Amino acid sequence: MKTVFVWFFVMFLCFPTKAQDILIDRASRISFFSEAPLEDISAVTQKATSALDTNTREIAFKVPIKSFEFRKQLMQEHFNENYMESAKFPYATFGGRIKEPLDWSQDGTYRVTVSGNLEIHGVKKFYTTDATIEVKGGLIAAHAKFNVKVADHGIKIPRIVVKNIAEIVDVEITSTYQKQ
Repeated sequence: MKTVFVWFFVMFLCFPTKAQDILIDRASRISFFSEAPLEDISAVTQKATSALDTNTREIAFKVPIKSFEFRKQLMQEHFNENYMESAKFPYATFGGRIKEPLDWSQDGTYRVTVSGNLEIHGVKKFYTTDATIEVKGGLIAAHAKFNVKVADHGIKIPRIVVKNIAEIVDVEITSTYQKQ
């Protein structure tokens, strides 16, 4: 058994593998903003994890819902308990692919299209959005903005406040990837 482990370890280190094409960002920044008549709602987290496979152009995110921070503690409590039910649905995830082929070794700024499934509140929905990829000195930065319709993900707004909360939320994502 010990020999098998050592052999596997040597093979993994000595030969290129697909894992070497995977870049990680363990501190992706995700923010959202919702303009509402009573009070604008915004929150941010820098605790999202993202992976980018430069070989297949696949991209994935995992976001702990409770990591979003609000200006007001009460907003944060309502967000987690009443709307997102973060005890029941602790993560939002995205799995998708960058459509356009890129030369990851060539510095530059590239406009791309990303398509994939976003799961929020236990409901998956297919999205396509524009994004920007910047390659500079071996680092890869990605940035995207898109809109999420709250009802599309089964998030219910209590009738008493439905006129005070926007139905569409602006989401912004920024990640900087590094080889691990």
